[in-house]
Amino acid sequence: MDTCYFGRGFGVMVFRDELSKRNLFWVYVKHETVKAYIDGIQSLKDRSWEILGIACDGKRGLFRAFHDIPVQMCQFHQVQIVIRYITRNPKLEAGKELKDIVLQLCKSSRSEFEEMISEWEQKWKSFLLEKTRNEETGKWHYTHRRLRSAIRSLKSNLPFLFTYLDYSERNIPNTTNSLEGTFSKLKRKLRNHPGIKHWRKRRMIDEILSK
Repeated sequence: MDTCYFGRGFGVMVFRDELSKRNLFWVYVKHETVKAYIDGIQSLKDRSWEILGIACDGKRGLFRAFHDIPVQMCQFHQVQIVIRYITRNPKLEAGKELKDIVLQLCKSSRSEFEEMISEWEQKWKSFLLEKTRNEETGKWHYTHRRLRSAIRSLKSNLPFLFTYLDYSERNIPNTTNSLEGTFSKLKRKLRNHPGIKHWRKRRMIDEILSK
C-alpha cells in the first residue's frame, strides 16, 4: 500500500494485491495519514479479504498500527532515506561505507545486515559522538548530524526490513515497486492531459487503477 500525489492536496492511496497484481481498493486523500491506511485495511477485511501481510513505506506510526498483521518496510524506500541523508556521493569515509552497506540491503539476510550495521557502528562510534561548538550561540551540536540521522533511520526500521523473510510462506514483497510502476504509469498518462478538470482526472485514475 502507498500513496501517490498529483499536486498539493490531491493524492490517491492504493491497496494492491501482490499475488494477483490487482488494485483492490483506492481512496482519494488530501494527506497521507495512518488513519486512512487503517481504514483502508479495514475496508478490505469488511469485504472478506484475508490480509497475509503489508508492504509499505516508512511513514511514522504506520508499522505499529497493525498489531495482527506482519508489516514489511519497503527496502527501496529505506535505501532512499539513507541516500537522502548521506547523498549519492558521500565525502566522508564513514558515509561511503554506510552507503555500501545499505546498497546490500536487498541481497542480505537479517543476521548479515545486522552484523554489518553493528560493525560499522563500532568502527565509527567515536566519530559519531564528535561535537562542534556554534561560535555565535555557544551551544554544542553533533558534528555529523546527517550521518547520525541515517543510521538512526536504519536501526529504527530494522525490525521491519526483513518481515518478508520471517514470513516467507506468505509471499510478502520486500518493496512497494509493484505499486511504484502503477504510479509512474498514472503520472505519464496525466502529463499528456495538462489542464483537465479535477473530476475528469479522477475518472482517468479510476479507469487505470481498475484494469
